[in-house]
Amino acid sequence: MLGDIEPRLLRAFTAVAGELHFTRAAARLYVAQQALSRDIRRLERQLGVTLFVRTTRSVELTVDGERLLPYAERVLAAQDELAAAFGAAAAPQRPLLVDVGATVSTAYRVVEEARRAAPDTELVARFHSGLTGAAADILSGRLDVSFGRVAGLDPAVRARLGHRPVRYEPMAVLLHEDHPLAALPQVPVAALAGETLYAAAGNPATAEWTDLAEQLFAGRGIAVAEPFPEIDGDGEFVRIVTKRRWSVLASVAFTVVPGMVLRPLTAPVPLSPVSMVWRAGLRHPGLDALHEVVCTLAEAHGWLRLPPGSWLPDADAALTGPPPRR
Repeated sequence: MLGDIEPRLLRAFTAVAGELHFTRAAARLYVAQQALSRDIRRLERQLGVTLFVRTTRSVELTVDGERLLPYAERVLAAQDELAAAFGAAAAPQRPLLVDVGATVSTAYRVVEEARRAAPDTELVARFHSGLTGAAADILSGRLDVSFGRVAGLDPAVRARLGHRPVRYEPMAVLLHEDHPLAALPQVPVAALAGETLYAAAGNPATAEWTDLAEQLFAGRGIAVAEPFPEIDGDGEFVRIVTKRRWSVLASVAFTVVPGMVLRPLTAPVPLSPVSMVWRAGLRHPGLDALHEVVCTLAEAHGWLRLPPGSWLPDADAALTGPPPRR
């Protein structure tokens, strides 16, 4: 008969499964690598299976490891809920790691407001782009919260996450100052017919954004720029966009690029739905503060009101329309 499994062993397992690297997993758990290896061997003996295939160059999950992972994640999520409900609030809280994309983003504004509302809670911002990539980090435990277009995630991934709508961001186009459309205060979507716009194609971390662009461009004669390697950091983005003279599909909250102008899109007004996303079962006062701030800002600024003549894919409307999920 299978005995009780210590949660510490499951945390060791999920850390290695997330990193596929014993040294990085040990650093994440603040334990010695030897202790982590002992915990994995102990768990394997207790279950009577091999969980990882280890070589000098790689670590991979076995079939039994793949089978165990969702069970381990559910057990640990339940333990986190139990600890939050019975007295763990008095214990020191670890920082909450939140991916905000950029300092000009809606997500960063939410985090800044939450820091003011809950000064005793540490919210650490990470500046990477793409909810698809962030969702994988959330499920592996490398990240706690992110923001983006949740309808663009794989349904199996989305089922393991909590999410709530934050804002319908109007979309925009970033144009070089000498572009013929740059003189317009707003750019009708139809005016982009024949244009090619950069929409992060080729970056797997931002697949949800490229998908949104393809849906908007379909049947309108607008092309997505060919795939390009992932661009990391505002400075590199500015350099490459300027050098290649791309026009860029953007939102109204976007990085300033010298020599380029940001123009809202209209007729229709395409929307980029931003949701807050977290690991299902996560309990943390920082997450509570984010929820409160999202509610306050959305109410005060009408972030979840659909403007007249707006465009939104049906899948996004179905996910962002219902009441927020906690």
